[in-house]
Amino acid sequence: MEYGCIAERLGHSFSKSIHEKIDSYDYVLREVPKDGLDAFMKTRAFRGINVTIPYKQDVIPYLDEISETARKIGAVNTIVNRGGVLFGDNTDFGGMTALIRRMGLDLSGRKVLVLGTGGTSRTALAVASSLGASWVRAVSRSPKNGALTYDDVIAHHTDAQILINTTPVGMYPNTVGKPIRTDVFPKLEGVVDAVFNPLRTELVQAARAQGVSAQGGLYMLVAQAVLAAQRFTGKSYPSDLTDTVFRALLEEKENLVLTGMPGSGKTTVGKAVAEKLGRTFVDLDDEIVRRAGCSIPEIFSSQGETAFRDLESEVTRAVGARNGLVIATGGGCVLRKENVRALRMNGRLLWIDRPLAQLLPTSDRPTANSVDKMRALYESREPIYRATADAVIPSDGDPAHVTVMVVRQFTEELAK
Repeated sequence: MEYGCIAERLGHSFSKSIHEKIDSYDYVLREVPKDGLDAFMKTRAFRGINVTIPYKQDVIPYLDEISETARKIGAVNTIVNRGGVLFGDNTDFGGMTALIRRMGLDLSGRKVLVLGTGGTSRTALAVASSLGASWVRAVSRSPKNGALTYDDVIAHHTDAQILINTTPVGMYPNTVGKPIRTDVFPKLEGVVDAVFNPLRTELVQAARAQGVSAQGGLYMLVAQAVLAAQRFTGKSYPSDLTDTVFRALLEEKENLVLTGMPGSGKTTVGKAVAEKLGRTFVDLDDEIVRRAGCSIPEIFSSQGETAFRDLESEVTRAVGARNGLVIATGGGCVLRKENVRALRMNGRLLWIDRPLAQLLPTSDRPTANSVDKMRALYESREPIYRATADAVIPSDGDPAHVTVMVVRQFTEELAK
């Protein structure tokens, strides 16, 4: 291959899509097993590669030259073959710096904890120090190489102001969980998560729920890729290229999620929106029926509502982990916080707010098959729809009009 990315596993990678937006060279994702790294590096059959987990330190002995930045960090993520001479650099440093600056975080004089001890952890430690942090330490499950343990942190360092996560906890496909609770840090000002898939890990979501500035690693990934492309090609790209590629990738990857009452038009509008945007449409209720092999009323009557909600949560987790979809939720999907977290990992939630007077009960909806049930549902759920929505779309009952408003809101938000 000429250009590409190597790792032990790359099923979660966005790198090919990013580099195709940067320049016209062919970029290949190459999974290299640990027992194959030696042969791959010795063959040198590439012009330029990116290196990710778990090889950012393992590749160093094969290099002929290494940048001062990469040498100080002790990790390499970009290698250029200069006529048989391998040069290693660390563009993650510039990528993480760009993300922190974009977030508006001020690390000067701050106490910073870096979660993890791998190659990206070394980069984060160097970035935090370069940005003026007064105290920086790595955190690990075991006290190796001077790292704090998580127990140490809870006992003595909950005054930390910045968290930088470099562990794979929360990364696709194992998206459930976070490396540490954020609510134990009363002085927390910012959370930087190097994980980019999903777009918003549970760690990021937890911090935001506390009103703390938090971002995933997508912008960092794009920024380091632009720097790597400059090393590969020797070109100088426009200063706004990172922002341009980031917005394009976000538009490609972020899900559009429609929430609201039964009968609010989520499915009709969702199908129309998906057609306009050229996306795949997924109705969570249809997915539940497909998995169960029977209708929703049959699930309710034979297994009960709890069994239905458990299956709904399972389907929501699976669909929410995918990218680039238009998703219509069931009316009660957002009642469980775990479902909201799953949908928000990669999605923006838009509430289709149709007036109660226009919501008609139907026999195929067990929780809304009468006027009284519909009214009771609306009164209990309306505050939840409002609280969980990223935006509210007022509905006048005209699907075409609502579709236009949904598309406009989604695309305008992406352009910011």
